[in-house]
Amino acid sequence: MTLPPAFPFSQRSLQDYLDCPRRFQLRYLWRQPWPAVESEPLAAHERALERGRRFHQLVHQHTLGLPQAALQASIDDPQVRRWWRHYLESPPPNLPLAVRRSEITLTTPLSTYRLAARYDLVAVEPGQRAIIVDWKTGRSRPPAERLRTAVQTRVYCYVLVQAGSFLNADAPLSPSQVEMVYWFAEHPAHPVTLPYDEAQHADDAAYLEALVAEVAARAAADDQEWPLTPDERRCRFCTYRSLCARGVAAGPLDALDADDADPSEPKEPLFG
Repeated sequence: MTLPPAFPFSQRSLQDYLDCPRRFQLRYLWRQPWPAVESEPLAAHERALERGRRFHQLVHQHTLGLPQAALQASIDDPQVRRWWRHYLESPPPNLPLAVRRSEITLTTPLSTYRLAARYDLVAVEPGQRAIIVDWKTGRSRPPAERLRTAVQTRVYCYVLVQAGSFLNADAPLSPSQVEMVYWFAEHPAHPVTLPYDEAQHADDAAYLEALVAEVAARAAADDQEWPLTPDERRCRFCTYRSLCARGVAAGPLDALDADDADPSEPKEPLFG
């Protein structure tokens, strides 16, 4: 089964492929429903995801200009209320004010396909700076070098340069004008800021094109099952683990970071 024309890749689908080619095949090509539990206990996992979604919604509404007091009054979860207080007291520093777009999706061509990025926030001072902000509600704060090489960072920065001119007074964005900030609700005073430049942009273009070409070639080759990840630890939180004979029981919630199932990224493949 080949990829659909203009298939829209995203950081989630590319990360799925890197984690396990078989997962990509099942989820995006075969559209295999397999609603296994991601982690146990299920109720606690669902609460963690809902808290993350709620926090993203609050920040989006605040960016749109809804009154802070009204948003505060709408919070009925103590943990979300604590994250919200952290956001108000320790927001990402020195963000541009001229242009701010929250929960925005941009797409750009990549080979014969599309590459999509869904941003929590993009703040732009036209002609000067463009800052990508990603809100993280997981417990951990990964090291900067891990985040710098993450697929999310590469996709988000690359797509903004390629497709963000309408946010920059219709002028092309230079990679050196772009920066990505990861802000952590559990570590609000310690965001990770990652500058971008022309060399990284060229490297990201080559990396993403090669990765997409690899996926497309594998999809065009045949309809055989794609290989499973050799790292079976990844299978503990995969909904296809029993289908792949990689275990039945879900992994424990305390071993799963909430951002492993990012509430800002849609679970469904972005077809159409």
